[in-house]
Amino acid sequence: MEPRLARFVPDPDTRMLMLERIYQEAQLAGLAPEIVLAVIQVESGFQQQAVSSAGAQGLMQIMPFWINELGRPTDDLFDPLLNLRYGSTILAHYLAVERGDLTRALARYNGSRGETWYPERVMRAWKQHWWIQR
Repeated sequence: MEPRLARFVPDPDTRMLMLERIYQEAQLAGLAPEIVLAVIQVESGFQQQAVSSAGAQGLMQIMPFWINELGRPTDDLFDPLLNLRYGSTILAHYLAVERGDLTRALARYNGSRGETWYPERVMRAWKQHWWIQR
C-alpha cells in the first residue's frame, strides 16, 4: 500500500506511520484496512487538519459529539492516530448495527442513512486505489 499512498502523503516516514496505524486500528476493529483507506480518501483526502462544513474533523472526519460518547474531554480529533481509532471504532459499530452490511454501515457513518451515494463513493475509491486481489 505504501506506493499507493505516496500520492496522498508525500513524506515517507509519515506515510509508513499512517499505514502501520491504519492496519493496527482496522485489525482491532475487525475491519479491512483497505476499506479504512478508502473512507479516509473520500472523507479527507488524507488531510489531517480537514474540517467539513458540518464540523467533522481530521482524517476520518469525526464529529466532535463522539468525544462524549467514546473518549475523553481532552481528545484532539486532529491527532491522526487518535482520529483513526475513533473512525475505525465508529465504522465497526455501524457494521455491527447493520449486521455486516457494509453499504448500510457506510451510509450511517456518513450520516446519509437510506442513501447510497456515499457508500458508492467509498467502494469506488476502494476498487480504484486500495483493492488487493487475494
